[in-house]
Amino acid sequence: MTLRIGMLGYRFMGKAHGNALARLPMFFPDAPETERAVLVGRDEEALSAAADRLGFAATATDWEEAIEEVDVLYNLGPNYLHPEPSIAALDAGVHVLCEKPLAPTLEGAEAMTEAARRSDAVAGCAFNYRYVPAIRHARRLIDDGDLGEIRHVRGRYLQDWLVAPDAPWSWRNDEELAGSGALGDLGAHSLDLARFLVGDRVGEVERVSGHLRTFVEERPVEGEDESRPVTVDDAYSAQVAYEAGAMGTFEATRAGTGHKNDHTIEVEGTDGALRFSLERLNELEVLREDDRGFETVLVTDADDPYVEHWWPPGHVLGWEHTFVHENYEFLRAVAGETEFHANFEDALEVQRVLDAVERSDEAAEWVDVERS
Repeated sequence: MTLRIGMLGYRFMGKAHGNALARLPMFFPDAPETERAVLVGRDEEALSAAADRLGFAATATDWEEAIEEVDVLYNLGPNYLHPEPSIAALDAGVHVLCEKPLAPTLEGAEAMTEAARRSDAVAGCAFNYRYVPAIRHARRLIDDGDLGEIRHVRGRYLQDWLVAPDAPWSWRNDEELAGSGALGDLGAHSLDLARFLVGDRVGEVERVSGHLRTFVEERPVEGEDESRPVTVDDAYSAQVAYEAGAMGTFEATRAGTGHKNDHTIEVEGTDGALRFSLERLNELEVLREDDRGFETVLVTDADDPYVEHWWPPGHVLGWEHTFVHENYEFLRAVAGETEFHANFEDALEVQRVLDAVERSDEAAEWVDVERS
């Protein structure tokens, strides 16, 4: 069976997922067959050019009509567009891969998750960093007990594209369109990655103390003689308490001078520790009991996760390959060969923590993570 793919959105994430779909037949020949059927957007001229570039057979400006023509919907639009098309697709039995964060608000994420529960279709959320081979290796070490009892988790995601006050306004600076700023855009990745790595050992996040900050209150609109208000955070930090007693520290910023895409995570236990940086994504720093210091492990051997599909040992992979791995696993789940994670249930847990960080900042105190 050939899966007909509809893709809502064709810019940054559209390119990433379109590239992944194009690479799958060459490097993952056991992946389900796909047809890039319909590309959905609003600007017909730009949409047509994008369809040619990304290999889509047709275009549509109405996502409701497109849903009727496809087996799978990739929802890659701005955050405010995540709930309605995803819910409609799931209700129609169409499989959904939605970009993160799952929704602009906790209410939207809950509605999407409820739609996933009542549907037989697969509902996945695109947390692509779960599919870095080094992260998979780290998960294996943690699951095998190499780190002992987990006590500390630290995650940070630092970017600098909004350092300058004259950096242009975009939808990512608008609460109605994005929900939150660095918190949802970047923090969601760190929180999910921590949950993926240690969730089975430390449980869910119980309590949060969060802080949000907007450094530039308005920004110029590119190409126009006007500015618009910034209604989301530029940066956040949070302390979290896990059910099993472990402590977590997280932060993200779009105003981190000198940091282009610095996503790091550290896990420390009674018997060892590990560190990962996206800027060195083929490497994992590992410390085991009795070691004198951290060892840098190059995760590019054929027996490392996913690496057998690519190049000989030592030939490194990049950011784009995480999307190939993610698409491979998602499409296999659609074909009934496996389960896909992160699913909407996983993404809802992240959204609950994002919501708690915002509530904590407003109340200026520790708050509980709300679960119905």
